[in-house]
Amino acid sequence: MAVVFDKPHALADVPLHYCPGCTHGIIHRLVAEVIDELGIEGKTVGIAPVGCSVMAYNYFNCDMIEAAHGRAPAVATGVKRANPDNIVFTYQGDGDLASIGMAETVHSAARNENITIIFINNAIYGMTGGQMAPTSLLGQVTQTSPYGRDEKLCGYPIRVCEMLSELEGPEFLTRVTVNTVPRIREAKKAIKKAFQNQIEGKGFSLVEVVSTCPTNWGMTPKDALKWIDDNMLPYYPLGVYKDRSAKEETK
Repeated sequence: MAVVFDKPHALADVPLHYCPGCTHGIIHRLVAEVIDELGIEGKTVGIAPVGCSVMAYNYFNCDMIEAAHGRAPAVATGVKRANPDNIVFTYQGDGDLASIGMAETVHSAARNENITIIFINNAIYGMTGGQMAPTSLLGQVTQTSPYGRDEKLCGYPIRVCEMLSELEGPEFLTRVTVNTVPRIREAKKAIKKAFQNQIEGKGFSLVEVVSTCPTNWGMTPKDALKWIDDNMLPYYPLGVYKDRSAKEETK
């Protein structure tokens, strides 16, 4: 009997610890599928963050390193420079990447380090109980903004792709989401392109994935998928924010 759908080999056969309805599991599978399709499992090194995906080292069959909070791009830079033939990716949430790790993110992008970053934006701190993140929306109620995020007190949410696109360094910056099947397919294409860029030595690629956190958003998984469309995407529009290769092809 022909097999038409199977678990990727790069995805470990263990239960995930994520909350019901969390889209981390979908994104993990997409990363694993891409690793399988590119045939790079044996030379891939993943960098796990601090946050909901702190145990990502349990979920991929490639080599994994646990980084200190926010330092995944710095660790990835060291691994890649020491072992340039390896394919190195980080998997980070918005607290890890856009708060304590913002400097590492910006400077690795400015240097156009030949690494791949998978950035999960669910607009909240998930692991520690639902506090406001750098990406939390204006008016969004969290454990540390019970009356909603106020720009006068906390500033405005940070748009990572737009901010990094102002730098000369990055090769590829894109924002996708996984709240519908067609968008999941688009997200996989973006992740595959980011890994392919690294294989070809083109430099820094970041894929931002707008994601859900039903538990800390206080809603059902189904409502969380709709909340992305109604609230997240108007502030975080999907699309490619920088693609130097595409620019060169159109010249």
